[in-house]
Amino acid sequence: MSGFDPVIHPPARLQIMAVLTEVQDAEFALLRTTTQVSDSVLSKHLSALVDAGYVSLRKASSDGRSRTWAAATRAGRKAFAAHVTALTTLARLTERLAAE
Repeated sequence: MSGFDPVIHPPARLQIMAVLTEVQDAEFALLRTTTQVSDSVLSKHLSALVDAGYVSLRKASSDGRSRTWAAATRAGRKAFAAHVTALTTLARLTERLAAE
């Protein structure tokens, strides 16, 4: 299916991208809370998105602690929009077939 992106499709990555396309950037803790996964699982999902060029990470010190911030790249925003369009098309097709 055109636009369907297997990198974005896993639920946690879909949630991460949904958050990141609505904000300039988001702190790791917010993404952990949103996805409800452990730090290590979130790190793996973010690494996959970074490897695909969909997310950039930056580290900054705040209150003496190192914090990680994530941001969707232009390519990531475009891929997410295409993925959502593909999912919407699939859902409409499913609805049409169920109605027949």
